[in-house]
Amino acid sequence: MHILQTVVLGAVEGLTEFLPISSTAHLMMAARLMQLPSTDFLKTFEIVVQLGAIMAIVVLYWPRLYSLRKIWTKILAAFIPTGIVGFLLYKFFKASLIGNVSVAVWALGIGGALLILFEFFYKEKNQMESSIDELAGMSYAKAVAIGLAQSIAIIPGVSRSAATIVAGRALGVSRMAIVEFSFLLAVPTMLAASGYELLKSSPHIEIGQYGYLLVGLAVAFVTAHFSVRWLLRYVQKHNFTVFGIYRIILAIAFIPFL
Repeated sequence: MHILQTVVLGAVEGLTEFLPISSTAHLMMAARLMQLPSTDFLKTFEIVVQLGAIMAIVVLYWPRLYSLRKIWTKILAAFIPTGIVGFLLYKFFKASLIGNVSVAVWALGIGGALLILFEFFYKEKNQMESSIDELAGMSYAKAVAIGLAQSIAIIPGVSRSAATIVAGRALGVSRMAIVEFSFLLAVPTMLAASGYELLKSSPHIEIGQYGYLLVGLAVAFVTAHFSVRWLLRYVQKHNFTVFGIYRIILAIAFIPFL
């Protein structure tokens, strides 16, 4: 891996992390197109680089952290099932799923079809004036159910944001509220995943490779900032059908590279 490849992967992560199109699948596909070998460091990079995108959320929501105190317990409740699944399946994920481009492409396409079907049959309910008030009134049972849905995203290509958004909307949470909840739920989820990965892999990371990680984190931070702002504007007037179509087209287009 050289610096330009690191920049590309960081940009891909930042642009796709919070969109319902699977950042992990995009990272794996980008690495395949750049002919990067599926080394242990590349797998670690693809997990840890998500921290950069998460920091963009922390900075973006920093002025509202006090007002968001009403929903942090709901976010932690939603994180618990994901944390348990991630811990129990870590070895399987690292050995068999991360880096498996075929699984990612299939999940990308199937998930796109399901997203289109969901948007076709599901009718948006009235949204409360404040998404914070709506999330504060959400039950813990719903929060845990959303967390369980998020845990499915351990499969590359599923998309953590798509899983949480679809689950939340199916449970009656408005589009804007569940998008913001998905953003905030990503913070403890990705902090735990990246921290655990660094703990397990740090003895095998060379000193020079930390420089690549830092570059990737910085690029992901900047690009995620713009991606999040764009998505918040987009969901005010649009549904997610276009993302489902994009997922299917990308999956089909990538088949020759498998």
